[in-house]
Amino acid sequence: MTLLGDFVSHQDFALDDFQLRACQAIEAGRGVVVCAPTGAGKTIVGEFAIHAALAGGGKCFYTTPIKALSNQKYHDLVADYGAERVGLLTGDTSINGNADIVVMTTEVLRNMIYADSPTLRELTHVVMDEIHYLADRERGAVWEEVILNLDQSVSVIGLSATVSNSEEFGRWLSTVRGDTEVIVTDLRPVPLHQHMMVAGRLYPLFEPESHQVNRDLLEACRRAELGFGDAGSKERYQYKKGRGRGEAGARPQKKFRPARRADVIRMLGSLDMLPAIVFIFSRAGCEGALAQVGATRAELTSQEEQQRIAEIIDAGVAHIPEDDLKVLGFLRWRRILIRGFAAHHAGMLPAFRHIVEELFNEGLVKVVFATETLALGINMPARTVVLEKLVKYNGEAHVDLTPGQYTQMTGRAGRRGIDVVGNAVVQWAPAMDPKAVAGLASTRTYPLISTFAPSYNMSVNLLQTLSYADSKNVMERSFAQFQADGDIVGDAAELAKAKQKAEALRNELLGRGRGSADANGAQSGGAQSESDSEKLSQMLEYLDIRNKLSAEEKNAKRRNIEDRHTETVTVLRRLRRGEVLPVPVGKKVQLAVVYREDNSPSNPRPSVISVGGYVGRIEAEIFPSAPETVGSIKLPRDANRHPKRALGLVRAEIGRKGLKGPKRLRRRSAGKSPAVKALRQQLRAHPMHGDPAVESMARHADTLRRAEAEVAALQKRVDSASDTLARTFDRMLQLLAEMDYVEWEDGQDPTITEEGQRLARIHSGSDLLAAQCLRRGIWDGLDPAELAGAVSSLVFENRKSVKGSDEVPTQPLADALGHTFRIWEELSADERRYRLPVTELPDIAFATAIHQWTAGAPLGYCLQAAAESGAELTPGDFVRWCRQVIDLLEQVKQTGYSDEIRACAAESVQAIRRGVVALSN
Repeated sequence: MTLLGDFVSHQDFALDDFQLRACQAIEAGRGVVVCAPTGAGKTIVGEFAIHAALAGGGKCFYTTPIKALSNQKYHDLVADYGAERVGLLTGDTSINGNADIVVMTTEVLRNMIYADSPTLRELTHVVMDEIHYLADRERGAVWEEVILNLDQSVSVIGLSATVSNSEEFGRWLSTVRGDTEVIVTDLRPVPLHQHMMVAGRLYPLFEPESHQVNRDLLEACRRAELGFGDAGSKERYQYKKGRGRGEAGARPQKKFRPARRADVIRMLGSLDMLPAIVFIFSRAGCEGALAQVGATRAELTSQEEQQRIAEIIDAGVAHIPEDDLKVLGFLRWRRILIRGFAAHHAGMLPAFRHIVEELFNEGLVKVVFATETLALGINMPARTVVLEKLVKYNGEAHVDLTPGQYTQMTGRAGRRGIDVVGNAVVQWAPAMDPKAVAGLASTRTYPLISTFAPSYNMSVNLLQTLSYADSKNVMERSFAQFQADGDIVGDAAELAKAKQKAEALRNELLGRGRGSADANGAQSGGAQSESDSEKLSQMLEYLDIRNKLSAEEKNAKRRNIEDRHTETVTVLRRLRRGEVLPVPVGKKVQLAVVYREDNSPSNPRPSVISVGGYVGRIEAEIFPSAPETVGSIKLPRDANRHPKRALGLVRAEIGRKGLKGPKRLRRRSAGKSPAVKALRQQLRAHPMHGDPAVESMARHADTLRRAEAEVAALQKRVDSASDTLARTFDRMLQLLAEMDYVEWEDGQDPTITEEGQRLARIHSGSDLLAAQCLRRGIWDGLDPAELAGAVSSLVFENRKSVKGSDEVPTQPLADALGHTFRIWEELSADERRYRLPVTELPDIAFATAIHQWTAGAPLGYCLQAAAESGAELTPGDFVRWCRQVIDLLEQVKQTGYSDEIRACAAESVQAIRRGVVALSN
């Protein structure tokens, strides 16, 4: 029997065609890249690679991008092969590292290659799961380092989501690794049905057996856009002032609100579409959704399921201190989880996240509110995936989902061997076009773009293991350079066309300006060409100022709206029971008393009783400017439970006290922006101000500006591609030679100094800065807590720009941080001089929190300390950053210049690794 035949005979199911083809390629000794949708069964190919390695007496490494996926794969393989044959290496976890099968994060394999680990001698196969991670902005380069530096005798098996440039990726792999077969399939073992939810009803996205958008759905969206929902709908739609009654005399309702989550879940349950993952693109949104369903009486679990859930939860938190559990709101979280609801996001405590994963995989949790990070890596499929929005915040702006993101998330729908079909549900919102949704659903691919670039650590490691020429060759053989070389030809052609277009527009504008001048009595002719050109430059300068003014006015208006909203949110958060304030109700203003407070940080919605009889929540959006309280009254104790009964007392008390509010709530006028004022003065003082030629040529000038911007963008791309990675590598070595990490004399190959050997063991985004801090001794003499605080400044990145206190607990820590910033300033100046990417600015916002934790403070105290320093962290964030600090401290322990600092780093690691941090693996 063949190797593949033996493998297939032990499977519980017949292999699909793409799986067989991939396994046949591995059996033939070729490399393979398998591109297939989530849930299609790519991992069976990786499992055959393991089978082939063991059958040939070799070893197989199974690499993953994240520790959670490594842990999950390790347990799967232990179940198949036994604990003695399987190992796990994730940086902070080391189990049976010399086993025949070792699961590891890709960084661990990269480090093993540079260290020339003896374990690599018997390695025959490497499976790179989620290989499309090489497009990751922060960590993608590691994948390419591994692919480029693995011994040529090792077969690489890449498992990837479907990417549109898989053939290009395969050509590159064949170039650098030898014969590599690319196998692409769009086959989903569980078919996916696409839906949209409009006005509380579910519509198929497409016509039956067709790629045409469902006509009933288009009509439902049209009616919803006009403000007409289906009978019995829980949704309400915006009614624009001045609009008539619309269709059939019906009056559109006032304000659109998405369907209540409890109603959505109830509907999914009635259609047998649970369990479901509801994707919400913010951590706070996930927690808010969980609280929202937690406030209802809904239960999705049976008594037996609830008992089993409780057992799993209690076992999962058994080693977390009780005080920490209180800080984490454990009891409330446990109650909601037992009812079948959960949240899942990176801000959660890892122990809580693992409990949710276990419960969901056992079918005990029926609804999970998750961020898009759930779509990557870990195995948590559902019967249905719900997308509440098709827009997400990318850290800089709100952007539309890409087809790749949509495919990755909806790929979770449909459990192989359990479900006949999977379901993707998009919730409609005003201005959402079903045809655009259909485009997302139909486009199942996205491009794989390399993020590879040399780093200081990579440079010295390459020189330690390869010659200078071979090290440069690594740069030139990278996928990044492969793509740049392919793109530069097309970009250069586009640049030539763009320059011609811009020049033609400039000449056309000169002609129009000359004609305009003639019409106003000016002289014309060839002698005026220089004058025409000068006038055109002046006019473009004037229009630039005008455009800047327009943009700044919009920004000032936006800032004013944001400031008003922030002020209103602050007022609503601080409202206390019994306080009276004016509230807009329809077109009127009524006094209302607060009977239930809400101090939610981002969207407080206190409950009020108005003198006009309104009882319910109020929110920031209804106020044109921040409201002011006009007094307070005493409410009966049972007002929270029976607010309508208190209406008469509220009216009487407000009348008795003579409390009055304004007849109208007026929008606060925007403050005068200094930038707007300066630009207006600049505009009025310009020599072109008032010239009639400006208005007649403005539109054409804007066209020219856009064309010039396109030229600049293309020129930048061409210059960037021309400045090869090999040249960047050389400039990096020149800086390292100047700083004595490398010795490099004319005509000779560079060699690594003792300092360079230390740098080679520092794997950090701020590797050279860390090496300089150690070399200059600025962290010497610190105690373990102070060292943790100083090191944290090189790894911590604040998710939100929040101003906090710059004070730290001790003077030695303050001095060390000050010196760290000074060294960064020197280094960044050198990097700019050598035209190199500038090392990230140190961030001290986590220093106090990690100092206090290392010194033994409880979790709640440390989270508060982080907040006061400007770092608003969830418990999960706190643990994650503690792990990052530990990683760098472990490297300090290996590379420090004195016994004292190495011992201090070891003590610091031991002190941090306690409580919730110790349980985060």
